[in-house]
Amino acid sequence: MIHVKRIYDQPEKTDGYRILVDRLWPRGLSKDQAKADVWLRDIAPSDKLRRWFSHDPNKWKGFQRKYNNELKEKSVLIRKIKLIEKDKRVVTLLFSARDEKHNNVLVISDLLKKKELS
Repeated sequence: MIHVKRIYDQPEKTDGYRILVDRLWPRGLSKDQAKADVWLRDIAPSDKLRRWFSHDPNKWKGFQRKYNNELKEKSVLIRKIKLIEKDKRVVTLLFSARDEKHNNVLVISDLLKKKELS
């Protein structure tokens, strides 16, 4: 089961295995406070794409398309998350963006829900 959550929200036991999927470490948050089990920064959008998107909701559709194209090159990391999910049962993907409806974690989550582990 894949969940998504802002890293600034209170960690809970029901989060299961917590994976931070942002390229940059969240501002004002120590590693101890974050309670992330692993930081997969390489699965995050490229700096070029992140800067282009700039969390502009008007660019959301374009961002989804471009980021999905980037994720095709990161299949090893997608598979890693699926293996963790198989092992731990519950995985929470963590993000720091304020906009909870337009961010990279939603693209990753949608992709993971479509992928079967083979």
